[in-house]
Amino acid sequence: MPAAPGSGPGFDDGLPPLVDHHCHGVLRHEPDAATFASYLTESDRPPAAGTTHFDTQTGFAVRRWCPPLLDLPAHCPPERYLARRRELGPDETRRRLLGATGIGAYLVDTGLPGDLTGPDDTAAAGGGTGHEVVRLETLAERTAAAVADGGGDGDAAADPEEFTDALARAVQEAARTAVAFKTVAAYRHGLALAAEPPTAGAVHTAARAWLAAGAGRLTDPVLLRHLVALAVTTGRPLQIHTGFGDPDLRLDHADPALLTDLVRATAGTGTDLVLLHCYPYHRQAAYLASVFPHVYADVGLTLTHTGPRAGTVLAEFLELAPFGKLLFSTDAYGLPEFYVVGSALFRTALAEVLGGWTASGAWSADDAHRVGALLAAENARRVYGLGAAGRRREAGQ
Repeated sequence: MPAAPGSGPGFDDGLPPLVDHHCHGVLRHEPDAATFASYLTESDRPPAAGTTHFDTQTGFAVRRWCPPLLDLPAHCPPERYLARRRELGPDETRRRLLGATGIGAYLVDTGLPGDLTGPDDTAAAGGGTGHEVVRLETLAERTAAAVADGGGDGDAAADPEEFTDALARAVQEAARTAVAFKTVAAYRHGLALAAEPPTAGAVHTAARAWLAAGAGRLTDPVLLRHLVALAVTTGRPLQIHTGFGDPDLRLDHADPALLTDLVRATAGTGTDLVLLHCYPYHRQAAYLASVFPHVYADVGLTLTHTGPRAGTVLAEFLELAPFGKLLFSTDAYGLPEFYVVGSALFRTALAEVLGGWTASGAWSADDAHRVGALLAAENARRVYGLGAAGRRREAGQ
């Protein structure tokens, strides 16, 4: 395997293979130039006239870390990089890029549409192991479609009890093989969900209205909270999107502090809540992780979009987040380049922050290496029950 980006003599030597605890599949086909550039931003719109998405921290990071893995100099022009990508083809490009990340386990959210690699294909390209994270809203929408199809004339789609029974079974069945669930309630309604689960009557009323409207994109807050409740009963970790994303969400509705009542209500259930991304509310997420034992946070997506400022953001996470509560992820999606960039910026940020604290005398070298290993892999292995070092859970085991 080629050397992992950002590795080299010094601090990084002691890191175990990374556990990417939240990521997505990558395109199986070769994207054209415009499609490639569109993945460099969270915007769903074209760049302003006279500008390009390559002129962002993410675009510069791709040009810094990825060209050498395709036999090109770092910082080469985008046109040259994309031409080399076409020469190699999508399979070889994916193999080279993922094989250089130093990631040993991929926890893949399979809830996005498109011709994307799954957990096994993604992990095989990177030389690791793959695991599935089930997205609750996608599972509910597929369950509603299956119930409607099973009704023949469509009458079954109007039966909320049949749907809710089928949904409960689907969640329990998914928990048998998935390592975690994920909710994107931040996109669908916002994170100010009710503290307590809704009653059966409220769920049936909301389901009846949603099904009667065609069971499209699920945005009803009662059903979203019900999905969270179903996931919590399985004991599997629940990943929650917080912080920035595409324009489909309102950023102020994605502040993890809005989850405080729900966090209190789920304490003692045996289910861990993992706050994804968090930026620019990473200090709020770190606070929640510091005061609630079942709350964790991650650095995914954040470091990719902050480039050389990643070390500053990581240090701000570590102001309050207990060292056993912060996890690595890339949130890579669509382009294998994001696995490279996410892992490289994590390694360099970790070396900058922990290495600097060690050099100042604030930390010992042994403690810095131990904490680095926790963030890189060991926290995720414990939370998700991966391998012999992982914590065993009663549900689904």
